[in-house]
Amino acid sequence: MVNSTLCPSDNTAAVEQDSFWSTSGVDWDDHRIGWLIAGCCAVVTVVFTIFNVLQHCLHYTNRSEQRQILRILYMPAVYAVISFVSYRFFRSYTYYSLIESAYESVTLSAFLLLLIEFVAATALDHNIDNAIARKDKTKLPIPFCFWRYRPTKAYFMYTLKWSVLQYVIIRPVLSIVGIICQAYGVLCESGPLSFKTANAYIELYNTYVGRIALYGLILFYGLTREELKGRRPLAKFLSIKLIVMFTFYQGLIFDALEGRVIHATQYWTETNIADGLNALATTIEMVFFSAFMIFAFSAAEYKVPGVRTGIGRPLIDSINYSDFAVEIAGSLKFFVAYALRRPYTRGTRKTITDRDGKTRPKMDFGEAFGVAAAGGSYSVYSAENDPVGGLRPRMSYDENIRLAPYTYASPPAAMDTRVTAGSPGSSAASLQDGYASPGARSPRRSPP
Repeated sequence: MVNSTLCPSDNTAAVEQDSFWSTSGVDWDDHRIGWLIAGCCAVVTVVFTIFNVLQHCLHYTNRSEQRQILRILYMPAVYAVISFVSYRFFRSYTYYSLIESAYESVTLSAFLLLLIEFVAATALDHNIDNAIARKDKTKLPIPFCFWRYRPTKAYFMYTLKWSVLQYVIIRPVLSIVGIICQAYGVLCESGPLSFKTANAYIELYNTYVGRIALYGLILFYGLTREELKGRRPLAKFLSIKLIVMFTFYQGLIFDALEGRVIHATQYWTETNIADGLNALATTIEMVFFSAFMIFAFSAAEYKVPGVRTGIGRPLIDSINYSDFAVEIAGSLKFFVAYALRRPYTRGTRKTITDRDGKTRPKMDFGEAFGVAAAGGSYSVYSAENDPVGGLRPRMSYDENIRLAPYTYASPPAAMDTRVTAGSPGSSAASLQDGYASPGARSPRRSPP
């Protein structure tokens, strides 16, 4: 069913080009040349991606960080392969482009969780509270710079996390709605922007929620940029955002050229050509972005001499999105409590006193971002939630070393911080022991 009054047909050409080879050999017309270029670029992108992914899998020494990195590294390969397929089967371009766009939400959400882990790893005394406790009330980024916010408010951190994670729910839903509308002929992606079509509503809502997610990332980066120094956060962010920007704006350019510079051929309509050029340009660009990600997300910082890991667990972790679900559910739980006006959701965070006489927030920064959750799988030490006198280790190779907000039962002065030859902290042997026995305590090391 096609609504011909609103949606001009994308596929009026009756002649197909189903085969690259003809009976007389290869006819090197523009379509087949583009087909070859797109295929070669997609292959090169996949090779670069596999190389970088394998490097992280073989040196999977920080699960919480690297599982997010792997999800980000898939982005160029996903875009390149889908763009090649959409170029080859150009009459179904819209379906493939909607699937491609959905993966953007995964990478943005993974990038936020990665930044959170970076901040936790570099916090003073490995305590996530120290990364935020000294932050003063400050202005929001443009365009809301006339408002000020206080990071220590409990609701602020949950709201910031939700501003990004909502996109991983809404964007796939919009893609599914778009695919259904396209199947029924009412999406009208190639037609004029009209509120009588589904495409106008989908695009406007996607733009709105996408900008919220981007703003949340910028706000978090501005808040913690001092703690993120040395981790190349800008290069990592650009490797993601530039992919989205390039594909979005080049699509607008090719659409604007329809009927002016782009004209129909024997095989392709104007819309087919514009979509095909967009897909071809995307496959070429992904070669450079996949190479750039080798630099931005280098596995070198995770390499530990003498330690190599299998590739099975990292790959499973990277496609297991249960951590997204946990983060989203935790935020929703807080918002319900906030709506019910629970005392701990209002004002400044309440504090408790641990057995060392130190005060700490009852609802802390780590809980707000899912690094540690009260009553959840991760816990911050206190006399209330740690009756056995020890912090529950996180289920990762060395997260209990780098990420957990340690609190020692004895005063710091009672700890012998000297490292001597043969001591557990003097070589990679202690790390290997930690990998072999995740439940064992490992000595802390200085933040990277």
